[in-house]
Amino acid sequence: MPLLDIWRAVREQTRDQRYELKANEKSLVWRLSDVFARTWDLGFTSFGGPPVHFQILHQKFVDGKGGKTKWIDEQTYQELFAICQALPGPASTKMVFCIALIHAGIIPAMFAFLLWSLPGAVGMYGLSLGVQKMPERLPSIVYALLSGMNASTVGIIALAAVQLAEKAITNRVTRILVIFGACAGLCYNALWYFPTLVAMGGVICLIWDLLLQQKIGKLRAILRTRRRRANIDQAAEENATESIALDQLPGEGPADGLHRRNQAIASSSRETGVSKISERAETLPAQPVLTSLHTVPMKIGVSIIVGFFVSFIIIMTVRGTVKVRTLAFDLFANMYLAGTIIFGGGPVVIPLLREYVVQPGWVAPRDFLLGLAIIQAFPGPNFNFGVFLGALALAPTAVPTFFGALLGYFGIFVPGLLLALGIQSIWRALRTKPWAVSLLKGVNATAVGLVFTAVYRLWEIGYLTPEASNGRSLASNPWWVVICALTYAESAWFHVPPALAILVGAVLGLGWYGAVGKS
Repeated sequence: MPLLDIWRAVREQTRDQRYELKANEKSLVWRLSDVFARTWDLGFTSFGGPPVHFQILHQKFVDGKGGKTKWIDEQTYQELFAICQALPGPASTKMVFCIALIHAGIIPAMFAFLLWSLPGAVGMYGLSLGVQKMPERLPSIVYALLSGMNASTVGIIALAAVQLAEKAITNRVTRILVIFGACAGLCYNALWYFPTLVAMGGVICLIWDLLLQQKIGKLRAILRTRRRRANIDQAAEENATESIALDQLPGEGPADGLHRRNQAIASSSRETGVSKISERAETLPAQPVLTSLHTVPMKIGVSIIVGFFVSFIIIMTVRGTVKVRTLAFDLFANMYLAGTIIFGGGPVVIPLLREYVVQPGWVAPRDFLLGLAIIQAFPGPNFNFGVFLGALALAPTAVPTFFGALLGYFGIFVPGLLLALGIQSIWRALRTKPWAVSLLKGVNATAVGLVFTAVYRLWEIGYLTPEASNGRSLASNPWWVVICALTYAESAWFHVPPALAILVGAVLGLGWYGAVGKS
């Protein structure tokens, strides 16, 4: 079949809402065309960072926004979200990769990853070429533009955090875990801290679902039954003390009071039984909707995981023992390490990358902060920041900067993708286990809480000036708070796309410069 006919067929297929929710098992060319038709625009339109990305992916592949084919169901999406948060590396990138993997297979999933990440990566590489020629102090209008984009980005991420929380909260325990993740993430920041919080959330939910919930439910049912019986006894005693005897009432004998009491007790027992059944049903996993999946065999998945850790040990051993190393190897090793030990996505990787490229003197602090401000307004994954830093790190050497960009790109992305690919094979065997479902539910809720942490941290560095190029709190100037709130409102109530909302923020930043910044 000619490629044009395949393309038309795929377009028709994606428009048909009646198409059965299942994996694409057609030829490789067909699957690649299917993936291209649904994901080609993500790398150009997915602004706002991981929290917003998750919302976009949910609307596109779970809700079937625009009448398109649904690739996965809600349960699978929530499972993938929890897995991607629990594994190191770029969270939203792993989500895109895993969704395409389930629907179309490994090769189309790699294709989807390239479509997702390359537009932003190319843009960041072009920015690195321009930054090398920029003066040390930029015009004030540039800082106003960047501040406007930063403020609008914070508003978009805040909305995404609220929407993610609405989906993650299924009971009181998950609500508590969302609050716990948000509050704990605000209080401290370290490499080991975020994965520890996520693991704690999973364990708490596991203990509640499989141990405490049933026991507490039985205790509450017993207390309710005793309370009803006490009320019935009290009512019977009050009726017995009335002046008119029960046997004197027309059509009612002494046994009727006992009959009513037995009926009340039986009704109480039935309610208790229903309560027990509903509480038990909450802990059981929902049945998956997908009729077929592209899966990775377990042997291959385990081999991928083992192979990754072997490569990581070798690279880290060379990094720590060999004294004479090239800058290119050190750059790749640092990016590989960052992609392996970072949990929580883009907002968490920034402090670590600063330590790995600025402190050794590879990248100037001003260039790092300039790239940090712009990456927030770029589409695609925030881990494309590694491309920008890799190119700048090798700029003073004879090695082409394009090679440094490739080292940064593959070094920071590969660890998370390999682990996500390997874990998929193991998860297929665990997804029917109640304990695994409960564990991921807690991980999911805690990770959503950490999204609110990202909002706070970006808020604290969003306002840029020539005197404070390292960033100040948006609260330092009411105008940036207005932009943030306006972006939240226009996205939540008027469904303005993130790209347009960020553009409006940039224009408002320029307006502030025209009205106040010149004076």
